[in-house]
Amino acid sequence: MTNPTSRPGPVEQLASEISSLQSKLASLQNDVRMSDARDSVEDLQTKVNGMAQRIASLRERGYVFEKELKDQAADFVRQWQKLYPSIQQQINTQATSLQNAIRPLEVQMSQIASLKSNPARAKPLLVSLKTNVETLESKAEAAQRTISGMYDQFNNQVYRVSRRLDEIERMLKNLSEASFQLLPTEGGIAAVKAVWCKTGEEQKTDPEGILFLTDQRLLFERKEKVATKKMLFIATEKETVQELQWEAPVTQVEKIVTSKKGLLKNEDHLEIRFAPGTGREIVNVHIWALCDEWQALIQRAKAKEFDPTRAVAIDQAEVDKVKSVPSQCPACGGALDQVILRGQDVVKCKFCGNVIRL
Repeated sequence: MTNPTSRPGPVEQLASEISSLQSKLASLQNDVRMSDARDSVEDLQTKVNGMAQRIASLRERGYVFEKELKDQAADFVRQWQKLYPSIQQQINTQATSLQNAIRPLEVQMSQIASLKSNPARAKPLLVSLKTNVETLESKAEAAQRTISGMYDQFNNQVYRVSRRLDEIERMLKNLSEASFQLLPTEGGIAAVKAVWCKTGEEQKTDPEGILFLTDQRLLFERKEKVATKKMLFIATEKETVQELQWEAPVTQVEKIVTSKKGLLKNEDHLEIRFAPGTGREIVNVHIWALCDEWQALIQRAKAKEFDPTRAVAIDQAEVDKVKSVPSQCPACGGALDQVILRGQDVVKCKFCGNVIRL
């Protein structure tokens, strides 16, 4: 009976080393065909060629900002048409050279495999083949880096725009599922998963949902599953609770304080301070995005920096409606000093409750 703790003999050891090298050589066969490089180039080409349609789809679904996206997509196509032929030529050249180099190694591998019962003869050949395989692996890696270097900068540009399109698509999906409607000519800018920290510090009972930013408002919609039945403290039935918790004109944002919280300081938080009289002077939210990026987005929205990037013009009739709002309530003479948003149909006097239709 073989002792399970005994060391393998020379034949067994050789068989193990041959098997390991065969696996490495099989992987190398894929590398010398430049399969990964070809796949990466094909993926990039698909992104470039499909970007214009993605942007057109976003416009159809209601995204009105960043009119430069269409030109960027067209420019990517032009750049890629110039880059692609030389990249393909380099891939084919490198693949031909590497495939020619691997054929002698495959022959050597067959010879060694035929000597698996003769460690004395096979061992020197195995050592030599290992060195040759490692050398070819280095050459294949260098070839991959050379090809990637031909379009790295371009790939980074495409990635940034593609990532932005991903964000817009998620925002539009959340808006399409929201319990509220945007005002006429109001445009969504961003949306992020968030928790509204009612007391300033996050509690387990604080509502989870989506924080939305438009060119006119900040809105928080609760959207979470809550237990309706429990058995032994385990939820057996749940339902989705979805409702708008608060909203505020973005022009009323006075200050945004960002902070990193949590045990590892990896949670992004915003403290948003609004002008007095808005009904909600401070809001604290934990967001699943970089707080500095969202601070910048809100500040840009407040400064109306997104307006010049509109691909769809604002309906002038909606602009004129806001301009036509009287300064005083015709019923009681009270000042109508609340913020009027573009697209509002009515204004309610805070003194007498009179409704003024625009």
